[in-house]
Amino acid sequence: MSSRTATIQAIEAGGIVAVIRLREPSKLRAVIEALAEGGVRSLEVTMTVPGALRLIEEIAPTLPDDFLLGAGTILDPETARIAILAGARFVVGPVFREELIRLCHRYDVAALPGAFSPTEILGAWDAGADIVKVFPATALGPSYLRDLRGPLPQLRLMPTGGVSLENSGEWIRAGAAAIGVGTALVDGAAIASGRFSEITDRARRFVAAVAAARKAS
Repeated sequence: MSSRTATIQAIEAGGIVAVIRLREPSKLRAVIEALAEGGVRSLEVTMTVPGALRLIEEIAPTLPDDFLLGAGTILDPETARIAILAGARFVVGPVFREELIRLCHRYDVAALPGAFSPTEILGAWDAGADIVKVFPATALGPSYLRDLRGPLPQLRLMPTGGVSLENSGEWIRAGAAAIGVGTALVDGAAIASGRFSEITDRARRFVAAVAAARKAS
């Protein structure tokens, strides 16, 4: 099994990708530990985090094999290559750029480009996207995924933006392969004040919500 295939399967199995945007990069390790304790094993360090590439390079080698560290907000192949060489096991973008997918696959790394409309989403999938990040999902709602997967059941979709504990189960039941969760899981105020136990608690609740939704589907 290729590294890329194993990564896709692990993201789907876990069902949650934690999207991390930090003002204080020194707290990334504590955030990772809090998420891991709560059962979330896939996280995306966005390029908006100061020194993100250096942080990925420092932390990636120290993580257990079952923990997936990815790079997010990637806009070009050059940055993707640097992130992959630093240790990123998947690459996420807010938009669809075909050359970025090609670069990721050259390194056997999963590509999760962002797309919004049905045409963009299918275009990204046909270009080889491993999972399409439906973004921003805030204004769309779970019914959008359900409607998409009616004629296009082959799609692997990950809604990101506006995903909350309250609607996470709805997204899964609508057919999401996984959900991308930002502030609803990795709360900036909790991080700033060192309340990492709150992040662990949120992670546990998201994990339970995804499991319950899958069981009910």
